[in-house]
Amino acid sequence: MNKDDIYSIKQLLSSPKNIVIVPHKNPDGDAIGSTLGLYHYLIKGNHNTNVLTPNDYPSFLKWIPGEDTILKHDSQPAECEALIHKADIIFTLDFNAFHRTGNMATVLEQSEAIKIMIDHHQAPDDYATYMFSDVNMSSTCEMIYHFIDMLGDVAQIDATIATCLYTGIMTDTGSFRFLSTTSTTHRIVANLIEKGANNTQIHNNVYDSNSYNRLQLLGCALSNLKVIPESKTAYITLSQDELNTYNYTKGDTEGVVNYGLSLDGIVLAAIFIEDKQEGIIKISLRSKGDFSVNEMSRAHFNGGGHTNAAGGRSEKTLQETVEKFISILPEYNNALNNE
Repeated sequence: MNKDDIYSIKQLLSSPKNIVIVPHKNPDGDAIGSTLGLYHYLIKGNHNTNVLTPNDYPSFLKWIPGEDTILKHDSQPAECEALIHKADIIFTLDFNAFHRTGNMATVLEQSEAIKIMIDHHQAPDDYATYMFSDVNMSSTCEMIYHFIDMLGDVAQIDATIATCLYTGIMTDTGSFRFLSTTSTTHRIVANLIEKGANNTQIHNNVYDSNSYNRLQLLGCALSNLKVIPESKTAYITLSQDELNTYNYTKGDTEGVVNYGLSLDGIVLAAIFIEDKQEGIIKISLRSKGDFSVNEMSRAHFNGGGHTNAAGGRSEKTLQETVEKFISILPEYNNALNNE
């Protein structure tokens, strides 16, 4: 984002506006943290601001300050769409293509509001008036910090904003262990702690609130773990029946794919989760080194994301999806075995 863009945005925000902030469907910690962090910043400027999510999100994110103000399109479509229609500005955070918002895509595309994209995923669509896109950033929350800094308002970051942004940076960096975590990331995190983010409490809120059923589902997932040594690959499957057995709720499979990646010698890990309501298999892919699961997902599973973390979907059966995954591995064996 260049100086002219920042100047224009500062002018836009110099008087109260009707503003909508939207994350992607099935929002994660970075999506909720970034939207609420920006929300708290904007209401300080007396803007009429609303966060609208395409659908619900895991319970371990429902403690974040301001979460109770979020409107959900799947259960409140008329209210959400009315706010979109009257919006002067729409911020789209943690995604860069409207289809990532599910059923909200059409109304967002049709809106005449000024659109501002802040995102760190690859290959952005060209829909925004102003675009802050950087695939080297650890998280959209880190980008929101930089955005506020570019506007000259770091002093406006209080404990509430700091808590929101810390949450998203922590979750999207795998608690600061992914390659995207830089020295700049740590400096920002240090500043957020100084401004009031309670790092220990945030970690506990997100990671230490497991239910009995969630741990039983994890045990089921690990018992389904398979390894393909010649491709340095591990994968996990979860059927709808297995999800139902353990009373699955949204967020219960968060991070499970990383168990496959934690195995010695594994470069690529995948999890395939059956969703009979949507009629799809949800796919999460993780990798080490330079192996791009973003490219694999885009080529074969109607998805995308980052080099080392991506998602996708399949309309085949669970078994057929796994068979397809196994069948394409040989074309990646050289790359996987060179990591």
